[in-house]
Amino acid sequence: MEKVYASATEALDGIVADGQMIAVGGFGLCGIPEALIAALRDSHVQNLTCISNNAGVDDFGLGQLLATRQIKKMIASYVGENKEFERQFLAKELDLEFTPQGTLAEKLRAGGAGIPAFFTATGVGTIVADGKESREIDGREYILERSLVPDVSLVKAWKADRSGNLIFRRTARNFNPNVAMAGRITVVEVEEIVPTGTFDPDTVHLPGIYVHRIVLNAHPEKRIEKRTLRNAA
Repeated sequence: MEKVYASATEALDGIVADGQMIAVGGFGLCGIPEALIAALRDSHVQNLTCISNNAGVDDFGLGQLLATRQIKKMIASYVGENKEFERQFLAKELDLEFTPQGTLAEKLRAGGAGIPAFFTATGVGTIVADGKESREIDGREYILERSLVPDVSLVKAWKADRSGNLIFRRTARNFNPNVAMAGRITVVEVEEIVPTGTFDPDTVHLPGIYVHRIVLNAHPEKRIEKRTLRNAA
């Protein structure tokens, strides 16, 4: 099956729809699928539940979908540095499900592994535990967390072969592998596509079985969230 598509728009064609749960890889602005997020914005789908570590910034990343009011709910662990997110949340225009960062990663990993739920001590005694089943195990209290299986996952990797085997680059690896594993349909944006068989199998970070569609974005912007420079001597 051919997995490579000519553009991000074509890669999303026929698989995104109103009301879906969509997971997006990245950490801050590091390792986000820039072209796929823009194509999702331009698709005009509405009432999305987005799973991501954070919601980008006001004019980039998932912040673009907040500006167009395409997101109705965020499942995230960090939502700072985005004034439009803050405004919508305080105005009760946007639902938010805060999830501890490690728990969010495990909810996605478990979803990809076919594990429907798991117990964790993280969040016990806080608002994170409200309404969730709890259980004492070996003298310690745990809460039950349900796994996440998004309808579509949007992922950024460094390289892919035409079968969808992926290599991530440095910290851009972050949430991307778990997001890719969890999605019912996973679309990956990469900077380079090589023939199948090019990679040494030991260098592959994620096997192509998790990847359904691939699009090339050879020159992403890779915007830096906060640039810090040393004062000149």
